Amino acid sequence: MSITDYLSVTDVILCLDAPNKRTALQLLASEAANRMGRPESEILEALQARERLGSTALGHGVALPHAQIEGNPAPVALVARLGRPLDFEARDEELVDLVILVLWPEASPEGFLPTLSDTCRSLRNEQVRQKLRAAKAPEQVLALLAGQSPEVTT
Repeated sequence: MSITDYLSVTDVILCLDAPNKRTALQLLASEAANRMGRPESEILEALQARERLGSTALGHGVALPHAQIEGNPAPVALVARLGRPLDFEARDEELVDLVILVLWPEASPEGFLPTLSDTCRSLRNEQVRQKLRAAKAPEQVLALLAGQSPEVTT
């Protein structure tokens, strides 16, 4: 399973302005709540509970906040490039500027871990990360995450 199975161009935010990690998660929770028809507070609490277990920063400026949501809502994913890098308490101590949010139904957990794993695999590639940072359009972001190599001009 690929993260792009759950993304469309409307799920890509090319410049999310947030002063800190908490606000970034809150803004993403609000976007996800609108898509899921759920309260923002429910989504934010699920994300914060996961962060309390340990930072979802993967390193190299990337974070993958994720949570399973009560019930059986459709999976939701969002990709955000931050307006300025933020401290997500990454092990490598790098600030985060790329965030991929994944919310999954607790009632249907199959596919959750493979989707997270596939996403991590894509983001290990330094060229992919560089091109995501330079992407001018959501379509380019989706193509990169799908393993394609679109032309990205800087």
